[in-house]
Amino acid sequence: MAKKKTNSLEDLGSMVYSTGNSGFQGFDDAEEEADLQANEQLLEVHFEKKGRGGKTAVVVKGFQGSDQALKDLAKGLKSHCATGGSVKEGEIIIQGDLRPKVIDYLKKQGYLTKRVGG
Repeated sequence: MAKKKTNSLEDLGSMVYSTGNSGFQGFDDAEEEADLQANEQLLEVHFEKKGRGGKTAVVVKGFQGSDQALKDLAKGLKSHCATGGSVKEGEIIIQGDLRPKVIDYLKKQGYLTKRVGG
């Protein structure tokens, strides 16, 4: 199928193009969320089994801070627990039922923790 040629600006629809900086704040200019101190955050430590093919996982929710700080915390957790894991949608997922180790590590780092589920 051949491309349709545009004959005028109206054929482009509602697209607007500007070369000047008229005060538009783009995504790169957005302020980073300030990192809260560890002792000011309450992290929920969940146990999940659903949607994982019967495998267990510990999910840490409620972290407030930058993505890099979240990734650093996840890396430390994975190393401490000697297991795999990932960071998705602002949550840390640790493979296996290792809640005692996760809670112990988070408390040593100064975080307030709450055990949720099972």
